[in-house]
Amino acid sequence: MLAARAHYVDLADARDFVAGFEAALDGQARVDQRWAITGASSTPALSHAALDAMTAGWTRIDRIEAAISPGARAPRGLSVIRAILGWAGAPVRVFEKGRWTIRSGWSEPRRTPFPGLGRRWTSLAETPDLDLLPARFHPRRDAIFRAGLELPILHLGLWALSLLRRSRLASTLEPLAVLLGEMAGWVAPLGSDRGGMVVSVEGRDANGVRRLARWSLVAEAAAGPHTPVAPAAATLRALLDGRLGEPHATPCVGLVDLDAIVRELDDLPIRTRLESQRPEIPGLFPRLLGDTWDTQPSSVRQVHAGVTPVTLRGKARARGASGLPALVRRLQGLPPTGRHATAVTITPTADGERWVRRFGVRTFASSITADRHDPWTFEETAGVLTFRFGAAPYPGGFSWTFEGWRLGPIPLPRAWAPRIRARTFARDGQDGTDIYRFRVLVAHPWLGVIFGYAGRLS
Repeated sequence: MLAARAHYVDLADARDFVAGFEAALDGQARVDQRWAITGASSTPALSHAALDAMTAGWTRIDRIEAAISPGARAPRGLSVIRAILGWAGAPVRVFEKGRWTIRSGWSEPRRTPFPGLGRRWTSLAETPDLDLLPARFHPRRDAIFRAGLELPILHLGLWALSLLRRSRLASTLEPLAVLLGEMAGWVAPLGSDRGGMVVSVEGRDANGVRRLARWSLVAEAAAGPHTPVAPAAATLRALLDGRLGEPHATPCVGLVDLDAIVRELDDLPIRTRLESQRPEIPGLFPRLLGDTWDTQPSSVRQVHAGVTPVTLRGKARARGASGLPALVRRLQGLPPTGRHATAVTITPTADGERWVRRFGVRTFASSITADRHDPWTFEETAGVLTFRFGAAPYPGGFSWTFEGWRLGPIPLPRAWAPRIRARTFARDGQDGTDIYRFRVLVAHPWLGVIFGYAGRLS
């Protein structure tokens, strides 16, 4: 391309190719005054744009982790499958615990939280970011990139196959590409068409305060394969507009910002979110809501500060289907349909809050605790069931976003879960003060509305 005096932009994510790109082409690119840009894709372009946005002004970065997980029904190219099999089980150089070390590709499987998707299996992936993250951001501890397959049988199956290469029983897994691609197609109906990406970072901000930040993307309706193209499209727009500066050869990092990339996805069923929190401040919800906590209405902050016990009284209207849902409501202490005098007591505990709700003569109690495995979520336990939520800003308050559930210690499939909508917010009263309000709806496709209640408290 450069020989033809044309600019060059690719979506390459092969680690060796990107690592040698600048040295091989920079001289010619500068002589020809043409851009040569590699890696204009999810990694490294999008991951670095997210990190640039999250860490602007920070004085120190301690740890970086990025992960990507496509939906099982997303298109699978044979070349992508071959590329993954090329490094699965092979030695991979990675910056971990403050030093360079060797790990195996697709090793260290664990469940990674993807906001809006729940927890999915991921493993160590070999991408250009394993070199570029330490080079650009200089983390003190770790710079990790992980990838996963939505269906556990596929993800853990590939991990088991990678052991063949790790134990030197096979030199490569690439000959299995066609077969494994067909097998993935057979079980794809068991998964979804929803994929995601998450980039997390820990460090110190401009004031030296410890910070956690996270950027996430959720792609619905098989839109995930459009994501890698967005950085390339944003880069081409900037190139044509003359916003990139002096032409040279480079990986696509620091050339276009996060907003420019995300704008390329505006017309697609893809949503993104950037969060930041101070993990050492007191109170569960102030910690979860991070920088948005201070923008919450005063009544919401008074109720959910998590420092002293709070008792609220008011009225609530309850509804729900008859039959089995009515039995569930009675067993849980939830109110029958109609209006009820309501009192809610919230008592801070060592790791969260204890909630006791009284609707007329019925009492419903639950424990709300920080998630030990994920600083961005919390869990509500009532009886033997535990539901996991995130806290997201909502106009005038915040919403509880469902992330997963379990029966005792046993994780349950999201597909079986009830649909939950929960919001706490404030609206102005007649005297100009904001009035605390709440709205909860729990429904199931098989049962209808299990319970719902809404009201105002003071």
